[in-house]
Amino acid sequence: MLNAAGEPQNIVVLGGSSDIGVAIARRLAAPSTKSIVLACRRPEDAPTDGLRRPGLTVDAVSFDAVRVEHHATFVDSLASSLGDIDVVVLAFGQLGEQSRFDDDPVAAADLVTVNFAGAVSVLLAVARVMRRQGHGRIVVLSSVAGERVRPANMVYGSTKAGLDGFALALGDSLVSSGVSVLVVRPGFVRSAMTQGMDAAPFATTPDAVADATVKALRAGRRIVWVPGVLRYVFMVLRHLPAPLWRRLPLG
Repeated sequence: MLNAAGEPQNIVVLGGSSDIGVAIARRLAAPSTKSIVLACRRPEDAPTDGLRRPGLTVDAVSFDAVRVEHHATFVDSLASSLGDIDVVVLAFGQLGEQSRFDDDPVAAADLVTVNFAGAVSVLLAVARVMRRQGHGRIVVLSSVAGERVRPANMVYGSTKAGLDGFALALGDSLVSSGVSVLVVRPGFVRSAMTQGMDAAPFATTPDAVADATVKALRAGRRIVWVPGVLRYVFMVLRHLPAPLWRRLPLG
């Protein structure tokens, strides 16, 4: 349960090897925080050592976004072992290459399963547990790629568009329950996921995304753009005529 200062006792990162997810957990962890759980497909890859300190338990556990049939049981087991789940950060997802998806529809469907179907499944399970306990904060890592989906990454972008819309509606459904949802819309993030790629304008870092996320959580925000200027950039891009949109050098 959150203490009197609003500090989380128990934090769960779904996608526990994510640079951004771990950075958010690190900044959320207060002196009174008791437990951080990094849940990912390969727990051995979770950077637990960088989070450890006296009085704080850091565990890496197995979680597979594709195994939707196990999500409800998984979240229930976390709630049972932790007591309450104060903050859940949904940070898993795959990027992939559109050129591959053009020739491999099955690979495209696999990405959709991870990024959207898996996220919907586990978020509903988390919301059910938090609604029952009467409090909780859910952080969903979306992307500006979902604001207007580009042909160059249309499979990935469409999954983020779907996730973003679902997360906002989920937050609306939880009003008055004591549970809130924060949607984080970063631009290009220099991280392990984008290593080797050319950075887009207004590129940012996992630490900057984490700082903005924690600030937005404390302010009770519903959406946060990182960096903030992208909110205004996409106010324009979202409404460009299609012929002009297609000609932009956005990759």
